[in-house]
Amino acid sequence: MRSTPEFSASSGGQLIVSGRLYGVGTGPGDPELLTLKAARVLAEADVVAWFAKAGNQSNARRVISEHLRPDQPELALYYPVTTELHRHSSGYRDAIAEFYRESAERLAAELSAGRSVAVLSEGDPLFFGSWMHLHVRLRDRFEVEVIPGVTGMAGGWSSAGVPICQGDDVLTILPGTLAEDALVDRLSRCEAAVIMKVGRNLPRIKNALERVGLLARALYVERATMQGEQIMRLIERDDRPAPYFSIVLVPGWAECTHPMTLDALAVRP
Repeated sequence: MRSTPEFSASSGGQLIVSGRLYGVGTGPGDPELLTLKAARVLAEADVVAWFAKAGNQSNARRVISEHLRPDQPELALYYPVTTELHRHSSGYRDAIAEFYRESAERLAAELSAGRSVAVLSEGDPLFFGSWMHLHVRLRDRFEVEVIPGVTGMAGGWSSAGVPICQGDDVLTILPGTLAEDALVDRLSRCEAAVIMKVGRNLPRIKNALERVGLLARALYVERATMQGEQIMRLIERDDRPAPYFSIVLVPGWAECTHPMTLDALAVRP
């Protein structure tokens, strides 16, 4: 075993060896944005686990692939459902809750055997990540450490080269799944915003931004820091569903970020 095991006393007075669990942020997509600590933990972990949609490759695994040992065991955690069912339906809630329960027990079996496990999480593990569902289920049973990662939104505004907020600006982070009136309410009370979970919600997001007078300032960012990156003014993006790695940015710092600044932004194919 490469990592230092944790010891706890059993009821019979014998020492039980258990592995340490790591939630590892893999950053926004560019492998060079993986932190040094994340690279070290991945190289030392006994097992590396990752999430993916059934039948798909894990983007997080792609990011960190060069840090894996040739003989390093991996644990694939395939979602039973993603967008096929509405997220508020009983079918979705039941299926995903059972998935996280089973996934936590699979990790617990590895940890109880004394093996350390590193679970990959795109962006930062504690920011809109599947890791959180394992974290809350296992943190009271095993030693857990979270390795922060660069968020996708940070990758987005850095790739765009647009300051997101400054001074007394209020930055609001919103899921695009909110109802249009809810988006309008939140957007009307901030100077800067990041809208995630764009997907099929793009027309509603654009309508909400237009209603509060922010559409002209908004940027659409797709696959930030990755191959195929696209950055454009949101008003120029059609209403086709956006791919998974897409966000909308509404820059603050109004005296610096204005339509003329955004006009100078090159659309990147």
